[in-house]
Amino acid sequence: MSDSETSPLLHQRKLPLLQKFSYSVGHVLNDLTASMWFTYMIIYFHQVKNFDNGLSGNLVLIGQVSDAIFTPLIGYESDKVRGCGNMGKRKTWHFIGTLCVLLSFPFLFIGCITCDNAEDVPQFIYYVPFVVIFQFGWAATQISHLALINDLTENEHERTGLNGYRNAFTVLSNVVVYGIAWAIFELKHSVSTSNDLSAADHDKFKLLVLIVVGVGLVFSVIFLIGVKERPHPCHEDEPTNSESQDLNSLEKSTLKKMAMTWTCWLREHQFYQVAVIYMATRLLVNVSQVYLPMYITETIKMDKQSIAIVPLIVYVSGFVTSLAMEHVNRYAGRKMTYVLGLGFCVGASIVFYLLPEGSRLVYLAAVLSGIGGSTILVTSLAMTSDLIKDNNESGAFVYGAMSFTDKLSNGVVIVIIQQLHPCAVIMFKEIRGCCPLCKEYYRQIMTFVPGGCAILAFIFLLTLLPQKLGMRRKQARILQPVLAAQTSRYGSHESTEPTRRDSHLVNDRIVEDPKESSGDLDSGSSESEPKNYLLPVGV
Repeated sequence: MSDSETSPLLHQRKLPLLQKFSYSVGHVLNDLTASMWFTYMIIYFHQVKNFDNGLSGNLVLIGQVSDAIFTPLIGYESDKVRGCGNMGKRKTWHFIGTLCVLLSFPFLFIGCITCDNAEDVPQFIYYVPFVVIFQFGWAATQISHLALINDLTENEHERTGLNGYRNAFTVLSNVVVYGIAWAIFELKHSVSTSNDLSAADHDKFKLLVLIVVGVGLVFSVIFLIGVKERPHPCHEDEPTNSESQDLNSLEKSTLKKMAMTWTCWLREHQFYQVAVIYMATRLLVNVSQVYLPMYITETIKMDKQSIAIVPLIVYVSGFVTSLAMEHVNRYAGRKMTYVLGLGFCVGASIVFYLLPEGSRLVYLAAVLSGIGGSTILVTSLAMTSDLIKDNNESGAFVYGAMSFTDKLSNGVVIVIIQQLHPCAVIMFKEIRGCCPLCKEYYRQIMTFVPGGCAILAFIFLLTLLPQKLGMRRKQARILQPVLAAQTSRYGSHESTEPTRRDSHLVNDRIVEDPKESSGDLDSGSSESEPKNYLLPVGV
């Protein structure tokens, strides 16, 4: 058995294939732009724009801090608003975010329109507003798209599947970016006789960003047309009129109390445990993505075409892995699947550390990194979905809070790495690229930062082993009066487990007695099932 509970409801509400596809491509624009942001932002400003390391890192830090601030606020507002017209509240925020990304991100790679030959500081000031607008739009799209999963289906296996398909298109988006980049660098290779990046490669990045934004726009339109968001009542913690007729006062009170506000989440220890695991996961994946091109060009001295080929291998292997994640999570469980992913990530870090110059074993490290990164990313998102369960009234806030830890930690770590750069003391315009100390510096970054993140994630995963994801202290406290009332209603001489036919509750769900669900369900036997009770929606 997996961490998620089993019930007849899991076999209901199957989403149509077209709906699944339309949802899966809704994050493609974000994925394409994020791929360029994390993979090419540092190397573009460092080796093409000739920015010093400090300014390059500060630009990324501003973006990550902006994103970290926006995500919980957007999540909170996304849970409260009703949406624009017939789009629904999640799709409304998705539309707003898409517009912001389209109107800001291209300006980061097409050069400063009025100050392309100016000093670094004026150009830095020029780029900052575009970075902030882009990060606001990116956050709005990401949070609304993630929160939509729990709104579309209650089936936990389908939620895991949607996370897997979403990640598959994330990987495909990265493959598209690296494939296009490889084609551009290869086809235009004859223009430049140098194998190193320089200011002469500016037009290649400009062409790449325009293609990326155009492709992303097409898939965003498919999402907005193809996904049918279910309408949300004004107050999701209250039952509908038809439900209220069938609920007694105790059950109505229970339904209302079971709703989770943002302050309720802050009092749940699992909220923080899952947040640290998610943060460590994203930090591991993103830092590897940011510094892989620098590692390729400066540490193992491969030509500039390799900054597209090697990441391409990472994401092709990650794409194949994503397709199997629903089945792996179903049979191995969340926690064991995550441990397997961490094993691949640690293996990749070890190979990166041992590689000599020009070694083709970098492709092996790329495959291990792709498999491990996709596994832990999909599984950490599934853990977040399990944490939210049926509390969709605050799902966007939870995803926003998780993203807050991700973005803030990424920004801080990247700026620290840039400030500690061994060549950052003096960087004159005529001295382009890295000094000889870069070789070992990027080797250490690609080894010890992901490795440290893996250790941190594993420690917090151990704290989750004796717990069941989604079982909250608030839930256990509130359920006791309902269980006692149901026992009393059906009589002490009869079974305390009423049948669905006899119960007058609507939209019943079978859940485990909170007293008996403290164990880890990754290794359980179907022969010994816990006692079940019928409880109202929202439990």
